[in-house]
Amino acid sequence: MTQPRDTASLMKMASILIVEEDRMLMERLARNLEKRCAVVKAVSGVQEADELRQRQHFDIMIVSIELSGTSGLTWVASLKEKGLRSEVVFMTENPDLQTAIQVIRVGASDLIFKPVRLQQILKSIAACLEKDSTIRRNDLMLEKVDTVKFRDTMIGNSEAVVECFRLIERIAPTQSVVLIEGETGTGKELAARSIHKLSGRKGPFVPLNCVSIPGELFESELFGHTRGAFTGANADREGLFQHAQQGTIFLDEISEMPVPMQAKLLRVLEEQSVRPVGSDREVPTDARVIAATNRELSSEVAAGRFRQDLYYRLEAVTLRVPSLRERRDDVLVLAEHFIDTFARRTGTQAVGLQREQIDKLLAHDWPGNIRELKNMMERYVLFGTFPDDLFDRAAATASSNRQFPSDWSLEAVERAHILSVLESAKGNKSEAARRLGVSRKTLERRLQRWEQQQQSSFEQRLVS
Repeated sequence: MTQPRDTASLMKMASILIVEEDRMLMERLARNLEKRCAVVKAVSGVQEADELRQRQHFDIMIVSIELSGTSGLTWVASLKEKGLRSEVVFMTENPDLQTAIQVIRVGASDLIFKPVRLQQILKSIAACLEKDSTIRRNDLMLEKVDTVKFRDTMIGNSEAVVECFRLIERIAPTQSVVLIEGETGTGKELAARSIHKLSGRKGPFVPLNCVSIPGELFESELFGHTRGAFTGANADREGLFQHAQQGTIFLDEISEMPVPMQAKLLRVLEEQSVRPVGSDREVPTDARVIAATNRELSSEVAAGRFRQDLYYRLEAVTLRVPSLRERRDDVLVLAEHFIDTFARRTGTQAVGLQREQIDKLLAHDWPGNIRELKNMMERYVLFGTFPDDLFDRAAATASSNRQFPSDWSLEAVERAHILSVLESAKGNKSEAARRLGVSRKTLERRLQRWEQQQQSSFEQRLVS
């Protein structure tokens, strides 16, 4: 049976569990579904099925009602009471009205009569997947309606922030590994949480700062360990990847991860399974990985501190969170937001900013980004002042931009300044863009335009 294109795509990503005592039927179903689905597991009893379910989530369970010991209906009913989210398709060799009523009460998606035809199973699986896809889309739409709350925490209307919002909404529903780049204090974890929130994933968001974990405990923290695996391991312990099943694990400051652990993380990303310390078995994981860094990972690779193969695996989908220098239009909006927030929290009356204070905020370079602004606004609410040296720093910044002849055009000043910063960054365009407070693409467009102008001028001189 040929499935519609969208259904076939959903089926390629589906995980199926078959529970059937008739070995011939079980093997026939498994053999045919393995050609169409991502994961197919087949067992003959409830106990084996439960063991599989503890290690892996299944989108659809195809269960025979007639099982030895506990019937398929009784087993699924108990799972539903515990919060089972998988779609269930029952098979039976004794179709009657009472069985059909019980199937409906259990909340199963379909009931198929034996002898089972492959087309019946495929049609039922397609209906389950389309139903689940519709639910996910509806959930995502509800999340997007709630995007105002997301934007209330990552506030801004500048072009840089709007583009960041757009990328987050685009990549969130995918299963891709994401690398978030940005300076310290720009809100990389907030962006990661937003991706998770808009993804529709059912599991938790699990953050880990790679700086905070001692090197010798890294593997156990991420992958878990078995009892007796090392001194002090008095019991089995789940790692963060297992805790983040069906959810998202956020690895902040990924550049600080020890090189040996980088190799093991790469294997997890490729194999979609982890091995707890001290164990000889693999545990499947479907946790989505989002990593973040405030460093140039390509430079870390060149210095031998970061694995090149892991870097290539992470950078496939990259999100860059803009610095506050790149979104100066948002400074006052953010400042007012933080003032209102801290005023409510402390039970004081919010005091508006004066013109002199506004000029001071707009002239500041914000090396600590939003975190610095947030801390400064908390101080302002509590004491009604800014740091004493902020005016001096702003004045120094302003004076550094008044070194050019007064008869120069604005474009000439801009070009001289950009080329000077690029030279000080030793030709590193990413670093120069960071110092200038613009995106690398913007910098490259400027350089390309000037190169074309220079080439055109050169050609005109040749003609003349």
